[in-house]
Amino acid sequence: MTTFSRRLKEARKARGFSQERLGIEAGIEPASASARMNQYEKGVHQPGEGIVQQIAAVLNLPVSYFYCEDDETAHLLQCFHLLKEQDRKDVIDLVERLALSS
Repeated sequence: MTTFSRRLKEARKARGFSQERLGIEAGIEPASASARMNQYEKGVHQPGEGIVQQIAAVLNLPVSYFYCEDDETAHLLQCFHLLKEQDRKDVIDLVERLALSS
């Protein structure tokens, strides 16, 4: 199982989507949506960049979330993605201050 396939499955389940529903909402043809999502989750096939972007949009996650190898960074990306613009700037300022004081 790849990092992408593991994160995809976890994110889909956390949001209560079936493979078929996620595939359809991401723009995959309904007749093959479930089978394609299953192949992506098993790591049999890798979706193209466009499909990954559509899946990320449906799940309200940044594309980079799916490729983070460590869970802490993935979680930070997930949380950061949900913030409003000013809050993102505040977080960046805080992280920079913390990094410089280490």
